[in-house]
Amino acid sequence: MKIRPLLFFALLISFSGMAQNKLYNIKNYGAVGDGKTNDAAAIQKAINACSAAGGGQVIVPAGNVFLAGPFNLKSFVELRVEGGAKILASPDEKLYTQSAFRENKGEGTIWIGGEKLEQVSITGAGVIDGNGISFMGEELSDSYVLKPFNIVDPRPHLLTLTGCNKLNIDGVTFQNSAYWTVHLVGCNDVSISNITLLNSIKIRNSDGIDLDHSKNVRITNCFIESGDDCICLKNRREFEEYGACENIVISNCTMTSSSCAIKIGSENMDRISNVLINNCNIRKSNRGIGIQNRDEGTVDNVVFSNLFIESKLFSDVWWGKAEPIYITAYPRATSNNKDAGWRLPKGQTKGKVGAVKNIYFSNIRCTGESGAYISGESPDKISEIYFDQVSVYLDKTTNEAGGVYDRRPSNVEGLVKSAVAGFYFENTGYISLQNSNVVWGKNKPAYAGKALEKKNVTKLKIVNFSETTVEK
Repeated sequence: MKIRPLLFFALLISFSGMAQNKLYNIKNYGAVGDGKTNDAAAIQKAINACSAAGGGQVIVPAGNVFLAGPFNLKSFVELRVEGGAKILASPDEKLYTQSAFRENKGEGTIWIGGEKLEQVSITGAGVIDGNGISFMGEELSDSYVLKPFNIVDPRPHLLTLTGCNKLNIDGVTFQNSAYWTVHLVGCNDVSISNITLLNSIKIRNSDGIDLDHSKNVRITNCFIESGDDCICLKNRREFEEYGACENIVISNCTMTSSSCAIKIGSENMDRISNVLINNCNIRKSNRGIGIQNRDEGTVDNVVFSNLFIESKLFSDVWWGKAEPIYITAYPRATSNNKDAGWRLPKGQTKGKVGAVKNIYFSNIRCTGESGAYISGESPDKISEIYFDQVSVYLDKTTNEAGGVYDRRPSNVEGLVKSAVAGFYFENTGYISLQNSNVVWGKNKPAYAGKALEKKNVTKLKIVNFSETTVEK
């Protein structure tokens, strides 16, 4: 039989591609997949073999639950979790010994880790489960009690990658983390897309995605529910050598949080800048979008646009008082406060706060039990804040007490009793408020104040601002 030249070359290219796509099924390296046996060693063998051979796919096959203690990813490896497969964190606390924050051992450990890697991917339609409730204490009405620990908090962060370049996370479901879920430290050129992230909204510290000193990151088309912040940008002091967190794009995501859906801060000892957040839907969250600066680092050039924000009150366990939009800039608590710890500069007992400026809010629809809150230590700390086409609809929807603004954690009073305004500006520089409005709902809160409240604002430009009340 004769093979035409073009067909021959097509077959040659096809076979060549198959040869290059090296597959490493973890079952071939001893993984059992019965949900009881610790398969971490087998998973690590498959990852090591794949990386040593120059890269390929490590396959977590369908139809199995692979219980595992800690293991590490390697360069040029794609960890592919097939639909119907699950990697489940072992509930054995003794297995988790490596701190997620270097010498700071009191804020969780590493489950799936990796450092200074190149071209790493986590893909597939399967599940990576942090088994978080296994690490919790007693269940309360809206949270879990945190278990006491001695020096090392054993609660594992689900995924911790440090100093990595060119990461791709696509399609996987991350769920039930006991602490932070996806923590990227000093990473560059990152794509996170099409993931589902489902944490218990009762687990404290269960952040969804934390970008820490990371750069050139795109987060798109994700669905996130978490007890703590869904997406958080920050600069932790433990990793200061990695510099600024910058060039971040977040788009087309749906989020729910018991704390803040999209947050910048509170840890920020460097610079957070050039951030675009667009086309997102925030539902039933304590706080919608927040910039919470508490350290000497700065925040600038951030655009929030085309957002739906629905906020509601939670208990004091969670930071936030249903603010749909929130900016505060205050030094964090002093070193005799449990919040300070490793967050203050070495040898210092008092911190300072950097400036927040050039922040833009455009085409945002807010519905909830509180209004936008902007408050700083002094006018030079918050300035050049622009609101255009921002609507705030205030309506009482829960039985939680309102009439409080939340400035935690800081060196000033944390929970401040106050009438709640649609827009509240305090100790700020220049603010522009254009084409915006406040609407009081049928269940207007008893703690409602003015549509606009301003105290010690250097300059406020108002164009086409209105207030209305929905008739009962």
